[in-house]
Amino acid sequence: MHTWITTPLTPDLLRGAVDLERTEHGLLPHRLPGWARAQFSDPQLDMAESQPSGVRLVFRTRATAVELDTLPTRRAYLGAPPRPDCVYDLLVDGRLAGQAVATGGNTLTIDMTTGATEHRTGPVGTLRFSGLSEGDKDVEIWLPHNETTELVALRTDAPVEPAPDRGRRTWLHHGSSISHGSNAASPSGTWPALAAALGGVELVNLGFGGSALLDPFTARTLRDTPADLISVKLGINLVNTDLMRLRAFTPAVHGFLDTIREGHPSTPLLVVSPILCPIHEDTPGPSAPDLSALSSGQLRFRAAGDPAELAAGKLSLGVIRDALARIVEQRAAEDPQLYYLDGRELYGEADNAALPLPDELHPDAATHRLMGERFAELAFAAEGPLR
Repeated sequence: MHTWITTPLTPDLLRGAVDLERTEHGLLPHRLPGWARAQFSDPQLDMAESQPSGVRLVFRTRATAVELDTLPTRRAYLGAPPRPDCVYDLLVDGRLAGQAVATGGNTLTIDMTTGATEHRTGPVGTLRFSGLSEGDKDVEIWLPHNETTELVALRTDAPVEPAPDRGRRTWLHHGSSISHGSNAASPSGTWPALAAALGGVELVNLGFGGSALLDPFTARTLRDTPADLISVKLGINLVNTDLMRLRAFTPAVHGFLDTIREGHPSTPLLVVSPILCPIHEDTPGPSAPDLSALSSGQLRFRAAGDPAELAAGKLSLGVIRDALARIVEQRAAEDPQLYYLDGRELYGEADNAALPLPDELHPDAATHRLMGERFAELAFAAEGPLR
């Protein structure tokens, strides 16, 4: 029988969150600050930024058992197979030591054909990790990367204190659903989390599913967030949404980078173009659900644009890569800490032949690992831009 100690959930126990909201249940981590959320309420962005990709509880303890009460909000897509349970990863001294799934929780059902949603409330759930090694240790609980999670209570069988600063550099990353972690097996298995572990850095992941759209408030959030290293992975969501033409894209990227540089004038800054995505390499957006696949219970996407529209300034991934390379080359003449990485070095044609994108847009768990390893090798190595 354990004698449980309840520890208040305070900001010094959390890493990777930009803002913390007090709710009627407990603490809701956000990855955009309140002022940014107030500027534009978009259902997709609201959902993405509240999903705690890269957010983890971190503490020092002798406990051999840990309980965490949470209120998750799960997603379900009408007509599609049920999504797999979202996982919490337990790391002890940096190594995966357990995984658990929360019970209870709310459900958000989304109709992909109309955009309509239905929200059903559910109870708070409890997950438990037991059999931890005795003695002092650093414990991390990585929250599900794709499931909005309210933290309600933390209990242990020994006292808890904030983990000490280990002197690791902070890596601030922004990107799309691929950086957010779509189709990764668990929160410490997203490609940015894997790259951070290999690079020995502290991750702040501002990857927002469907929402890497060069929004000025995102640039200001990057500007205002402390960081030693920064990367921005841009492009795919601008094609997905068919949001802008090349005329708007080029100055928008310049403005985005200008804003980041206001707060980080000499911080190493890496611009990463999209990974290979065959349906949009030469065909512009928007992306659309493949209704024939949806009718058979599969979630897949297709390119709904016309390649002939590229002449009018529509964006394909090829157009975006050319523009980003040109922008970085131009700016690097006066910004020696600005770098460019072609996303196809993380996932290219040969990789697609061996590990095709299951839904035509998002990598699977094995590809997340491949991308994480490659990013660490290319960016964090001794000669890399984020060395």
